[in-house]
Amino acid sequence: MAKVLNLDEVDLDGRTVLVRVDINSPMDPERNVFLDDTRIRLIIPTLNRLSKSKVVILAHQSRPGKKDFTSTLGHSRELGRLLGRNVKWVDDIYGKKALTAIESLENGELLMLNNVRMDEEENNAKGDFVALSETRMVQNLSLVADAFVNDAFACAHRNTPSIVGFTNALPCIAGELMNHELSKLGQALENPKRPCIAVLGGIKVDDSVIVADNMLRGDICDHIWVTGGVANLFLYLSGIDLGEVNITFLKNELKDNWDSTIATASKLLVDFPECIIMPSDVALNLEGSRADYSLEQLPIEAPIFDLGITSIRALSKAIKSAGTIILNGPAGVFEMSDFALGTVEMLNACAESEGYAVMGGGHTATLVNQRGLIDKMGHVSTGGGASLELLAGRNLPGLASLEESARQFRFSISKPLDHQ
Repeated sequence: MAKVLNLDEVDLDGRTVLVRVDINSPMDPERNVFLDDTRIRLIIPTLNRLSKSKVVILAHQSRPGKKDFTSTLGHSRELGRLLGRNVKWVDDIYGKKALTAIESLENGELLMLNNVRMDEEENNAKGDFVALSETRMVQNLSLVADAFVNDAFACAHRNTPSIVGFTNALPCIAGELMNHELSKLGQALENPKRPCIAVLGGIKVDDSVIVADNMLRGDICDHIWVTGGVANLFLYLSGIDLGEVNITFLKNELKDNWDSTIATASKLLVDFPECIIMPSDVALNLEGSRADYSLEQLPIEAPIFDLGITSIRALSKAIKSAGTIILNGPAGVFEMSDFALGTVEMLNACAESEGYAVMGGGHTATLVNQRGLIDKMGHVSTGGGASLELLAGRNLPGLASLEESARQFRFSISKPLDHQ
């Protein structure tokens, strides 16, 4: 997919390596206890590859103003427990304490800096790679490091100093998790086994419409199956009266993006009328209970919370017969048991399919994990917003940074690191 440097191509033994990771984890802020350590576990393969380097970890937890906005001290301790190795920590990011701690590292040692989002420039600095390279974080840390490894795929859509600022200052290399994500998503996007279908749902309707546009105009997918809020929008544009409650909900979700989303979706219906597959029935929430209705029976003033049974069966059949399935977003309000059927059956069909099933992250990935289906999927992305941006064909600053740095720093594993 991307022409980036990876850890197989470089010799970082004995070098000081900055490693940007995403270990932003759900926490109980009162007890300072991790509720899920998945993201911390996912960076271990990269750290193991750097076992003979001096490793400096850059990470964030939440963002200013939130209850779980904490230091990374707990993360360093949890990582050390999982690695079975000591992980040092310093209450600093790029000041004198941090630089002294970095320069005292021995080969094989790890040091985690404090939460990078405690730095004002990380949160507020704007501009291109050159502008972000002028931040104090990049200026100071690049003086004491030989290379930068980006293993934070879930932050690849962020244009911040800790993600893209080192582009021109240091050789920037994709970590194991980053490389894995790019490879697996690239398999679905660049040479998908046919037929290829995308199943787009959830309430991020504007993003999903852009994904659909990219998939169809780029000849990535043969058909787009729409569910959730995405289906409601296309049904509305097809002349189905969904009832005022559902139209109002869509307008409230889309806000200022209503006109542009309507324009893009309408053009898709004109240009690809046979390629967008909409539900033939829906499940309404009637005073807390599920009630299935065909489109011909609408409008009924009740919110649409799921696909109807007939549509669920049709979608499951299509998934099981597809060569590639690209899935993003739930089919309905799966948090309520009566309306989880569409989402659950959709995921079960992916697990049973012999095709290559890719999940876009976010709520979908969480449910896959909860149901113990992760080993039956082709790939479940850790990206959330980053994977959605990639599916939409948008530029990912973190990926563009790796590509630009690869063009500047040409070296192989047999050559010393050419860092000036």
